[in-house]
Amino acid sequence: MNIWNLLTVVILGMHIAIPYASAGDRGATEVVEKFHLSLLAVMKNGDKIGYQGRYDQLAPVIKSSFDMPFISKTILGKYWESLDNEQRSRFVEVFTQLSIATYAANFDSYSGEHFKMIPEKEVDGGRILVQSQLIKSGGGQVQLDYLLHRTAGQWRIVNIIAEGVSDLALKRADYSAFLKSKGFEALLKKLNEKVNQSAR
Repeated sequence: MNIWNLLTVVILGMHIAIPYASAGDRGATEVVEKFHLSLLAVMKNGDKIGYQGRYDQLAPVIKSSFDMPFISKTILGKYWESLDNEQRSRFVEVFTQLSIATYAANFDSYSGEHFKMIPEKEVDGGRILVQSQLIKSGGGQVQLDYLLHRTAGQWRIVNIIAEGVSDLALKRADYSAFLKSKGFEALLKKLNEKVNQSAR
């Protein structure tokens, strides 16, 4: 698959239509580097280990590298405040499963790609922007930046920006529109369906 198309699938694939140690003692750049290494590892062994193998290998690193509760709260915006704790937990769980499933389904083969890291920089609010480039086998490149914040002593990814497109902004607009028209339970059902579709 064309690598830019692959990244687009990963970002948009989580939208809807109307080794793995704790990240606690790692710097922001190292969190991203270990995530990249995990992606490359499953790509290189994609056919051998299959979808479930890729899912199982990516699950711990994604859970330790991304702040899924924060991302979930940001995506749902004002709707988050109307949910009780049980509903919030259910959403975070399903959203996490979908995140892992989307990567496992799409990062399934390798053709010589590698990542190039660019020095991180601090941005507003004490957050860190870790910049990188995905170098394609033919020599082209895709700008892939990660925004991280520090929570409970750990650096966690809270947004991915691919070629200037914010994953968080896309999801927030998409999910909010769905919630407004269909409601929370319908959203969870839709996300679960997408998890199951990824496994096929």
